[in-house]
Amino acid sequence: MSSMSTAPWRLVLLALSFISVLGCGTGHGDMNALYADAARNDPRARPYVIGVSDHVRVTVWKDPNLSTDAAVRPDGTITLPLVGEVAAAGLSVVELQGKIGERLAAFAKDAVVTVAVVEVNSYRFTVTGNVERPGMFTPKYYVTVSEAIALAAGPNRYASTGKMVIVRGTVRIPIDYDAIVSGKSPEQDIVVLAGDAVRVP
Repeated sequence: MSSMSTAPWRLVLLALSFISVLGCGTGHGDMNALYADAARNDPRARPYVIGVSDHVRVTVWKDPNLSTDAAVRPDGTITLPLVGEVAAAGLSVVELQGKIGERLAAFAKDAVVTVAVVEVNSYRFTVTGNVERPGMFTPKYYVTVSEAIALAAGPNRYASTGKMVIVRGTVRIPIDYDAIVSGKSPEQDIVVLAGDAVRVP
């Protein structure tokens, strides 16, 4: 009688254990999917996208009067001679060249336009929490998580380095800094994107 009464409980415990294992596996898979997605969208493998506060140099071949340097304003536009305002933020150099060429066609036939980003200022992110020097950083090149932490002078003695998080819009990407440093999980050392918040508890 006793063995019969305990049997259902054993089945319940077994089912709960099975569900727990499935849940853990799903969570691990989700994290791996986040790292894989970050790797696929690595900005270093794509054309640079112009952003607010970047400075661009627009050169029109054989026409210095139409050539100029311009800063991308908060509304994402630049101002050019004759053409006026042109939306620049969110475009690659090639895309902006094409847009300016189309606008200039009404003023200069067969204008050859070259655009260069001469100063990168739109790449900004924050590192907050238990690091030696928290704040906003604007490096001139893309950095990974470990490099971002180094820019903040490293974790302080109170940091829970295995529980860092990158907040990217509505997505939270867990980061085990210890696993990165030890070389166990290099896939977690993803590139920090503009607008990211690296949080160190």
